[in-house]
Amino acid sequence: MQKQRTEYRERLTPSLLILVSAAVVGPMAALVLAPLDPTLALIAGAAVGALIIAALVALSPVVEVREGVLRAGRARIGVEWLGAPVAFLGDEARNARGPGLDRDSWLVIRGGIDGLVVVPLEDPDDPVVSWVISTRTPDRLAAAINRARDYAQSRQMSPTESS
Repeated sequence: MQKQRTEYRERLTPSLLILVSAAVVGPMAALVLAPLDPTLALIAGAAVGALIIAALVALSPVVEVREGVLRAGRARIGVEWLGAPVAFLGDEARNARGPGLDRDSWLVIRGGIDGLVVVPLEDPDDPVVSWVISTRTPDRLAAAINRARDYAQSRQMSPTESS
């Protein structure tokens, strides 16, 4: 039996502007400690800035399509429950995130990331009608979801394998 590889993986890291803004906390911490000891202040300021940036990157959600499962942040769903994804960029993405957003959608939206993929759900028992996911490469994510769906459908249609 062939194991399916990771089709798509992306960490939704903050934009460079957000990371630079967060790094400003380092010098602020250094200023607080400067009256006590300038050397300690520089070390603490650098450490605080580095820790905040590392935390922002490490805690960023991951979007992944692997082994027949779409993962977006902490949530996951089997691709057999997904409809055909739609990729958006620019004004279409802004509309899909704003006035075109269904109130019953599940969201992983990050500021500073323009692309968006809307994936409808085909589970009649699920109150969520679609997943709306930010991505820097919406075409690649949509293609990975489609490949995983096609693979899952071909596995369901094939005869059962004997042990």
